[in-house]
Amino acid sequence: MRRWITLPNRNAELPPLSCQFGSRRRVLDLPLIAWLTTIWVLLWSSLNWANVLTGVLVAVAVCLAFPLPRVDLGLRLHPWGIVLLVGYLLYDMYTSGVKVTRQIFVDHPHRAAVIAVPLRCRSDLMLAATAVAVSNVPGGSVVEVRRATATVFLHVLDADRPAALDAARRSVWRLEELTVRAFGTRDEIARVAEPPPPTPQPPPAGMTS
Repeated sequence: MRRWITLPNRNAELPPLSCQFGSRRRVLDLPLIAWLTTIWVLLWSSLNWANVLTGVLVAVAVCLAFPLPRVDLGLRLHPWGIVLLVGYLLYDMYTSGVKVTRQIFVDHPHRAAVIAVPLRCRSDLMLAATAVAVSNVPGGSVVEVRRATATVFLHVLDADRPAALDAARRSVWRLEELTVRAFGTRDEIARVAEPPPPTPQPPPAGMTS
């Protein structure tokens, strides 16, 4: 028997909070309908039941008449991974802020540098999310993201010792892992479980690449 209305529990390909009408492309996304209804009410500048009901009807008609193509952004929400990512970011922001403050007011001036950190995930979403997470931590900021090689270039304040540069790279890889475990797909999570890629070594002194 043909179903005229299909819910996500009967079709795993449907996004959550949506339903499918007849044709495969006729999918109603409830968050989109709510957003279109909100815009309709704002245009009329009056919040009442008549405007809300009319907005819902107009939103449904627009979604059925002009169906949007299905786009998979590759975003998944893992609640426990999000909790771990937020907790690590708060801890890292605090400890890094204390370290930067100590460098400014107590320690001697340090030599800054820009280092390349190759990542394990190559999707645009995970590259951008990792770069944003890294930039939110004091003491280092992303100056460039090279999509072709999945590499971020990080400006660090403490570049006097090779151990400090290695620690900065490990911090980026840790943030990449937590970000992917919070928002990545199953394949991306498996990828960040692998060892980090080798880092490019600078040429010896007196030689140019």
